[in-house]
Amino acid sequence: MVDKIGNILAKDYGLDRPVEQKSFYVKGAEHCDWGMKDRLARIFDPKSGRTVMLAFDHGYIMGPTAGLERLDLAIPPLAPYADVLMATRGAIKSCVPPTFNKAIALRCTTDTSVLHEDLSYGHVGVDVEDAIRLNASCIVVQTFVGSKNEVGSFKNLSDMINAGNRYGIPVMGVTAVGKEMERTKRYFQLATRILAELGAQVIKTYYCEGFEEVTAACPVPIVIAGGKKTPEKEVLEMAYNAIRDGAAGVDMGRNIFQSENPAAMLRAVRAVVHENASAEEAYDLFLSLK
Repeated sequence: MVDKIGNILAKDYGLDRPVEQKSFYVKGAEHCDWGMKDRLARIFDPKSGRTVMLAFDHGYIMGPTAGLERLDLAIPPLAPYADVLMATRGAIKSCVPPTFNKAIALRCTTDTSVLHEDLSYGHVGVDVEDAIRLNASCIVVQTFVGSKNEVGSFKNLSDMINAGNRYGIPVMGVTAVGKEMERTKRYFQLATRILAELGAQVIKTYYCEGFEEVTAACPVPIVIAGGKKTPEKEVLEMAYNAIRDGAAGVDMGRNIFQSENPAAMLRAVRAVVHENASAEEAYDLFLSLK
């Protein structure tokens, strides 16, 4: 218990300095609770306002994937260069030491495997309590806008947004694309806006022509997916164009771990996202590091 004897009286109340009213830097999150903002601040760098996510959740529908045959060998060398690790709970527990202290984007939907003719049927397979136990900074939910199971995927998203809001955990809605879905500006404007209006705090989608209008119409941050393996120079050009057009970061998998030199590629992507490097500068960095 504090003893009043010897206690020094407070005297500096800063009466000449008004309390500074700061605005939160993550798009659309100004009125979120403190815990939600704290988790968003782990995802999006306070200096650049952007993020580099490393996705290695492919095995949950594809099985062993080239570059991810041994998660324990593939991920630890790359983790230092990523802001966020995006994966399933099984992958995180098996290959991410808690001492890494990285933000975790936890995939919580369970979808059909690549053997199924329709990939749009899934459900929430991880409850919010498990996300809390894993100290997730973000819950990831796959959606299928325009598919036969559109309403089901919207329910998955809404259920996890409701749960996330209760505990201050943001939700990232992922716009999956398939046979029924276009890869056009019109489609991505529709899909990203719907997910944001349902309450997702972050959206993951694909880069497209006219992407600046997609980001402008979306009231929350958009990060772009890397997609299928593409030559390194083209990937860096896409990342540069996306950031220029308003993306708040990237979430890449195959274009990192299937690269000729994954660590060098991830560092080159970081240069684009956090240091405003041009695609040419980033590619030169990749060549020098590999």
